[in-house]
Parts: sequence; structure tokens; C-alpha cells
Amino acid sequence: MGRRKAAGGRARCAHRLRAARSDRSVAADESQVRVIAQGVALPPAPDARVWLVYRAHTLRWTPRVTQIMLAQLARWRASGRTIAGIQIDFDAGTRHLQDYLAFLRTLRETLPADCRLSITGLLDWSSRIDTDQVNQLKGIVDEVVVQTYQGRRTIPDYAAYLPRVARLQLPFRIGVIQGGEWDAPPYLASNPWFRGYVVFLRND
Repeated sequence: MGRRKAAGGRARCAHRLRAARSDRSVAADESQVRVIAQGVALPPAPDARVWLVYRAHTLRWTPRVTQIMLAQLARWRASGRTIAGIQIDFDAGTRHLQDYLAFLRTLRETLPADCRLSITGLLDWSSRIDTDQVNQLKGIVDEVVVQTYQGRRTIPDYAAYLPRVARLQLPFRIGVIQGGEWDAPPYLASNPWFRGYVVFLRND
């Protein structure tokens, strides 16, 4: 398990805490979907902006899963911390993006109106999916964090994907791995949709 910390760009620093993950057994029975709490540490600064991150292994969320997430959101808000929103960390394959869009639309309608919604995006979305298709996320999510790493390593040819990433017409951040490679292209900083970086902190 790692923590994500946002930095740079136009936004203030924010901590991304992995609050829980949704999981299920090998069986397709939706009743097996469950929320597993993850150990989290409060950020050192009490005025830090916090994102609650949910690692999803399935989109077959039961009403109970959503209820647990909303209850956790309410508890964090009641603690006095500044909760920026919820991030869904799900590896949506290119063939199933439409299913993911449907899931996110439903989730967006469930969340409080003042709760921002962030998602992670695979780097190969930019090469395997038409940019217009990804742009359908606009109005559903508040930002996409495009991951330039897989596991704990930087994707070797990440730079080749970035020109198409820069064509996104919705707010996005670049996700990088702590200690990994990153060479920012000069055109990125001037992109009106670019919101900075999210650093995945390794704990090994």
C-alpha cells in the first residue's frame, strides 16, 4: 500500500490517503463484493487538503459498498479535516471504458454535490482510445490522474504517450512514482487543463 501526494501545478498541496478497497471473490456473485479498510496515516498539517482513495477491483458495487464509502466520507468531514474529494483507483481496460463511464455517472449522482470526484487513468488510454472518448469524462469527474508507472516502476516509453495526453479537454494531473523517471515536456506547463502532479509514495 502506498500514499499519493499531489504537488505542483496550480493547486495547493493535497494528500491522498488510501481509505479502502473494494474486492470480491472469484465468484461473480455480487453479494461477495466487500470493502476492506486500509491503514492510513493522517497528514502532518491539520489544514492539508485530503483525498480519500478507493482502490476498486470490480465495478459491481452493491448499495452497501456505496453506503460505507459515504459514511466514511461523512466521518472524515466531521473530523475537521479538509476533504477535497474521493478518488477511484481502478484499472479500466480500454475495451471497458464505456462500462466505467456508466459506473462513474452513477457514482457522481450518489456523491454530495460539493464532493469532488477524481479517477486514475492508464497511460495507454491515450494511444488505444480516441481522445474524444476519454473526454466524455468531462462533467462526470473533476480530474483524471494519468499514471506514468506500472507497479513500482516508470513505464519505459512514457514520453511517447504524453503528446496525446496533452490533448485531453478535461482537468488532468500526471501521476509519477517516487524515485522514478520523469522529464516534463515544455508544452505541459502551458496546457490550460494541466493541474500538476501526484507522487505515489513507496513504502518499501
